Amino acid sequence: MSILKHPLFLTLSTLAIAIYLAKMGDVQLPQWVYFYFSDFLCMPVVLSACLASVRIAKKNNTIFIPLGAIIGLTVYYAMYFEWLLPQYNPRYTADIVDVALYILGAGLFYGFQKRLY
Repeated sequence: MSILKHPLFLTLSTLAIAIYLAKMGDVQLPQWVYFYFSDFLCMPVVLSACLASVRIAKKNNTIFIPLGAIIGLTVYYAMYFEWLLPQYNPRYTADIVDVALYILGAGLFYGFQKRLY
């Protein structure tokens, strides 16, 4: 089954989009949903999309993202969104909890990528 059609990927992506649209539409949700749950969803959604892209490009459904690449992308996201952007854009704030949630989400993806995809 294609990753982009997998129920887990569709569910996580739909949740992330729904949270984003709720925020844009000023829909009242608990603050932890806006500030933390979307950060937890980030890495599984991004890494799943990356895995799907690589598999499509290589035409090989047995490829998996190695741990080093997962760590590298997670560090990149954490540095970019939690260190660099807050220095230049007041919309972004640095939060160590967000970094932990990126790591937790990446760990979840790593643990389940071979079982689910």
